[in-house]
Amino acid sequence: MVDFGFNIKKARSFNMSNNDFSKVKMMFEAVPSYRLCISCGGCTATCSARQFTNFDIRKVHNSFSRGLYVNLDKELQKCMLCGKCTLICPRGVNLRSLIIEMRQLLNSQSETL
Repeated sequence: MVDFGFNIKKARSFNMSNNDFSKVKMMFEAVPSYRLCISCGGCTATCSARQFTNFDIRKVHNSFSRGLYVNLDKELQKCMLCGKCTLICPRGVNLRSLIIEMRQLLNSQSETL
């Protein structure tokens, strides 16, 4: 076998039939531009918090969209709300509002538990 310096990873699959999408629906109503995201990664590339932490808003956004809310509240606390991500977004997603709304929805979830 020839070593090309990389390995092909197995495909990942998500069983989302049991996930809770209630918070995602609330997000669609609160921040309509949430639907416009194409996960291009521009927000993560320009993130000021990324220089100091391992914060990745694209991963947070994708996890939230899939109804996977575990530990997202801790991850969102790394955001400095500087707004660079909103300025660079090619689709005009209001990421600052999105992050604030995500924090509120996730905090309300933890308070009810």
